[in-house]
Amino acid sequence: MLEVKNLHVHYGAIHALKGVTLTVNEGEIVTLIGSNGAGKSTLLKTISGLLKPTDGDILFLHETICGADSKRIVEKGVTQVPEGRRIFSGMSVYENLLMGCYLRKDKDGIEEDLKKVYARFPILEKRLHQDASTLSGGEQQMLAMGRALMARPKLLLLDEPSMGLAPILVQQIFDIIKDINQSGTTILLIEQNARMALSIADRGYVMETGNIVLSGTGEELIQSEDVKRAYLGG
Repeated sequence: MLEVKNLHVHYGAIHALKGVTLTVNEGEIVTLIGSNGAGKSTLLKTISGLLKPTDGDILFLHETICGADSKRIVEKGVTQVPEGRRIFSGMSVYENLLMGCYLRKDKDGIEEDLKKVYARFPILEKRLHQDASTLSGGEQQMLAMGRALMARPKLLLLDEPSMGLAPILVQQIFDIIKDINQSGTTILLIEQNARMALSIADRGYVMETGNIVLSGTGEELIQSEDVKRAYLGG
């Protein structure tokens, strides 16, 4: 579904991604782990069209999206839930959800998807006319995920969905991620909680200083001594 080939990205003189290559197959959860500054968020922003690569290619459903603008990429079926949630303050929960489907014209389909979001995140329906900025951290994360689902993505990019959440909410968010995947959405997940991410992932990649240094199934990476030492506290 997604192929990243020899991708290079620069921030001025900083070489942020150094020939990154990875694949995400349809129906998978693929996770990308690594320390802060490894280049994980840069990769997602480049896939989403928010950053332009200096070399390499990105294919989605066998068509290049490398360097395309973010609107076209969303239209093709790639949606990102950004780090820090980035909900729109001063707007209601309902208005935030509608922002996720601003490119769509199918009113009946939008209503149908709103009902699916309410079923998956019941608290959002209860808070529908509340200013989104007054939600708790966990509720804001649910809103950010619900907003992304309103675009009907084929591929959902999740950037640190458990950041700043209490442990009981972390488990809830990961259960939701698994449910979204089982409902037919492919997922590329960036997550600091490496153990949780690898436990639900079909496959994973380890990134260090802009390079992919290790890959394997989720179970293989959990058992890797290098991963245990660096990311699992073992």
